[in-house]
Amino acid sequence: MTHAIANIRSRAAGALLFGALPFAASAADTSAVNEKFRWLTFLVFGAIISMTMFVTYLAAKRVKSASQFYAAGRSVTGIQNGWAIAGDYLSAASFLGIAGLISLYGYDGFMYSVGWLVAYITVLLVIAEPCRNIGKYTLGDILAFRNDPKSAKTVAALSTITVSIFYLTAQMVGGGVLVKTLIGIDYEVSVIAVGVLMLGYVLFGGMVATTWVQIIKAILLVTASIMLVVFTWAPYGFSLPGFLQAAVDSANVQGQVTKLIGDAAKSMSPQELGQRFLEPGLFLKNPIDQISLGMALVLGTAGMPHILMRFFTVPTAKDARVSVIWAMGIIGGFYVLTLFLGLGSAINVGQAEITRIDKGGNMAGPLLAQFLGGGADSMLGNLFLAFVAAVAFATIVAVVAGLVLASASAMSHDIWVGVVRGESATQEEEVRAARICSIIVGIVAIAIGILAKGQNVAHLVALAFAVAASSNLPCVLLTLYWRKCNTGGIVAGMIIGSVTAIGLVMVSPNMTYPTIVKANSEKAIKAADDKLVALNADLAAAADEAAKTKIQTAIAAQEKAKKTALDNVAKLGDATTSLVGLDKPLIELKNPGLISIPLGFLAVILGSLLYRDKRADDMWDELYVRQNTGIQAEGAVAH
Repeated sequence: MTHAIANIRSRAAGALLFGALPFAASAADTSAVNEKFRWLTFLVFGAIISMTMFVTYLAAKRVKSASQFYAAGRSVTGIQNGWAIAGDYLSAASFLGIAGLISLYGYDGFMYSVGWLVAYITVLLVIAEPCRNIGKYTLGDILAFRNDPKSAKTVAALSTITVSIFYLTAQMVGGGVLVKTLIGIDYEVSVIAVGVLMLGYVLFGGMVATTWVQIIKAILLVTASIMLVVFTWAPYGFSLPGFLQAAVDSANVQGQVTKLIGDAAKSMSPQELGQRFLEPGLFLKNPIDQISLGMALVLGTAGMPHILMRFFTVPTAKDARVSVIWAMGIIGGFYVLTLFLGLGSAINVGQAEITRIDKGGNMAGPLLAQFLGGGADSMLGNLFLAFVAAVAFATIVAVVAGLVLASASAMSHDIWVGVVRGESATQEEEVRAARICSIIVGIVAIAIGILAKGQNVAHLVALAFAVAASSNLPCVLLTLYWRKCNTGGIVAGMIIGSVTAIGLVMVSPNMTYPTIVKANSEKAIKAADDKLVALNADLAAAADEAAKTKIQTAIAAQEKAKKTALDNVAKLGDATTSLVGLDKPLIELKNPGLISIPLGFLAVILGSLLYRDKRADDMWDELYVRQNTGIQAEGAVAH
C-alpha cells in the first residue's frame, strides 16, 4: 500500500506552560473511521469503558479510609503491582507518540523507548524498596521522614503538581486527538470526556480502582501490541533482517527521508535513503541534546510521583522488588514492540496518510491496525482500529487517573493534612479533602489539555521527566543515602531543580520565536512562489494527460506549503518576541536535563552543608534501619 509523501514540517516540542504553545500541527485534521463504521467504534469504546467503570463500582465499596484511598490499603501483590506500574508507565507517549515518532523519523524515535526502558534499573536498585519502607502515601512522606515535615511536604507537593501537570498535558492531548480522530467530535469535547471519565475512577475508587484499571489496560495494551506486531512481522517470516530490509526498500520511507534531509538526498540512491531512516540524526540532530534527553528519561522515572506512589500499595519490601522486576519485563517487552509498530506504519500506511490524519504522527499505531485488518473501507479493518484505539484510550485515562491521584494526594495529604492541619485530620476528613482536590486537579487537567492542542505527546512527557530528574530524584536519593542531607538541602534542591529545568525550557528552541518563524515562513513563501512559476510553465508545455496530472499534483502541494507558511505568519500577528521576551533561544538544548540535573544535585548538597538540622541527623539511624529492614513500615499507614 503506497502513498505519495506529503510535505511535512518538523515541529519543535514547544513550551508547556499555560498556553505558551508553538506552531505545532493541529490535532486530528480528519476522521480515520468511515462514517458507516462509526457504530463499531462506539461499541468497542463502550465495552472497555463499561468494564473499567464496573471495576470502579466494586472498588468504591472498599474505599473507607485514607490508606485505602491513597495506597489501596497496602493490599496489592507484587505481580499485580508490576502490571499496575506498567499500566501507569505505558502512557499515550509510549503507544501513540513513540510509534508516531518512529514512523516519521525512524531510529531517533526509538531512542525514547530505550531511555524509558533503562530507567527502571535505577528504580529497582535504589528507590523501590526504601521508599516503600519509610513512606506512607506520597513523595512528601518520604522527604518528611527525617526532615522538617512542613517544609519538606510543601516543596514536595509543589514539585509533584508541576511534574504531574506536564505529564497530564501529554495524556489529555493524546486522548483528545484519539477521540476526535475516531468519532469526529470536537477536540475540546474529547478532552472533557477523558477528564470526566478519569475523575470517575479517582473520586469513587481511589487507588483501588486506579490500580485495577491500570492492570486491565496494561494487559489489553500488551495484547493489542503483540497482535499488531505478529500481523506486521509475519509477511517477513518473523525475520528481523528481512523486516528491516523491507523498511529500507519502502518507497514511503525513502520519500520521507528525502523530505527530511532536503538537497542532500539528490546525491543518494534509493537504498541509501532507506538505510538513512535506520540511522540517527533525522530528528535528534544534536548529540549533546541526545545525551541531555537520555539523562532526563533514565533518571526522571525514579522521581515521578505517580510511580513512587505505587510502592506504597504493596504489603512487603519483597513485593516492592517483585513489582519492579515484573514491571521491567512488561515495559521492556512493550518498548521492543514499538519498533515494529512504528516501522510497520511507515512501510504499510505511509507518512502521507499518517500526517493527513494527525500531523504529529500520534495515530500511526491505530492506522496500522486499520491497514492490517483490511483497510479503511473494510469492517474488520475498522474493528481492529476501534479495538486498538479503545485500548489506547483506556491507557490514557488510566495514566491520567494515576497522575490526578498523585496531584490530589499532594494537595490534600501533604498540604492540607500535613501543613495546614498538622496531621490532625480524621480519616473521613482526609478522604473528603482528597476527593475535592481531585476535582480541582481534574478541571485544571481539562483546561490545559484544551490549551495544548496539537502537541506530539512524547516530547511533552520528556520535559516532565526532566523536571522530575532535576528536583525529585536528587532529594529522594540523597535523603535516603546521605547522612548529611537535611531540610535545607531538600528545599534548595526542589526549588532550584524545578526552576532551572522550567526556566531552561522557556529560553530553549522549544519556544516560539516570532522573528525566526516569520523569516522561515517568508523563505518558504518565496520558494513556493518560484516553484509555482516553474510548474505552471511546465504545465502549459505538457503534452499528455499523465504529465499534466503529475504537475498539477505538484502545484497543489506547493500551494498547500505556501498557505501553511502564510497561516503561520497570520497567527503571529504583530508579535516579535517569545513569551519571555526573547528574539532567539539563549541555549540550543531542547531538553534541559544535562544542565538542570547536576544543578539539582548540587543544590541539595550545598543546601545541606550550609544548613543545620538536628532532626535530620537524629532520624538518620532510624531511617537507615527502616529502609533496609522494613521494620515498622506496616505501621506507617496508621494515623
